[in-house]
Amino acid sequence: MIKSMTGFGRCEKVTDQYKISVEIKSVNHRYLDMNIKMPKKFNYFEAAIRNLLKNDIQRGKVDVFINYEDYTAQTLSLKYNPVLAAEYMGYFKKMEEQFGLQNDVTVSMLARMPEVLTMEETPEDEESMWKILSEAIEEAAGHFVETRIREGEHLKKDLIGKLDEMLQLVDQIEQRSPSIVEEYRMKLEAKVRDMLEGAAVEESRIVTETTIFADKICVDEETVRLRSHFKTARKELEAGGSVGRKLDFIAQEMNREANTILSKSSDLEVSDKAIALKTGIEKVREQIQNIE
Repeated sequence: MIKSMTGFGRCEKVTDQYKISVEIKSVNHRYLDMNIKMPKKFNYFEAAIRNLLKNDIQRGKVDVFINYEDYTAQTLSLKYNPVLAAEYMGYFKKMEEQFGLQNDVTVSMLARMPEVLTMEETPEDEESMWKILSEAIEEAAGHFVETRIREGEHLKKDLIGKLDEMLQLVDQIEQRSPSIVEEYRMKLEAKVRDMLEGAAVEESRIVTETTIFADKICVDEETVRLRSHFKTARKELEAGGSVGRKLDFIAQEMNREANTILSKSSDLEVSDKAIALKTGIEKVREQIQNIE
């Protein structure tokens, strides 16, 4: 299946203990550029989150937003630092001796000294947190991929339609080419007769000049290669997967052949078809930029 690089997915899980929401959205980008915004408590999981999402996303500028609300009472514990308290008391003793002051430090005063007593949040169970987080991410990623696939199918249908239209232009160019040579031969023969004022025309010279002209304007190789490129592009679209880069290269080759046809053309009708080909190829390239 074909995937678009534009997508959106969201998941929200709410329980009595927590509420977690994950949003994933993406736009076109040549490579995979993933930006994750989440609470600091989830920073430890960033590498795991990236690896999890890489299973479903190969290209695109992807923004991931994670929000978490904890409804449970946070478990805090009081920590006493005896080493630091002893240092404080040691310095107070030195100050007492140095300045001849009474050491009137009380326990409550010591407890208020910085870092002697601290409140610390009890570490959460990382395994449980990852289970909650990964489930929400996977569900959001599932919705995200679904939107990419739906859009990708629209792109596939549109691209195949454009390939068919360009194939018709190639048919018309091939049908027109023999007539151009014949018209040139007739014009050349008439011109030579006028120059010779009705005298016999050397047929071999006419044939030679016509052959040279036919070789000069021949676009058989270009049209054959274009047909091959159209066939390959259709095959890649039908096969699906991450084909955006390959299709972009094929479109560049298509454009090269169309340019050659235009440069060789001395016929208005063929030139118009070649210009239409270039226009169609450019439209195809624009759409391919949306494919993963």
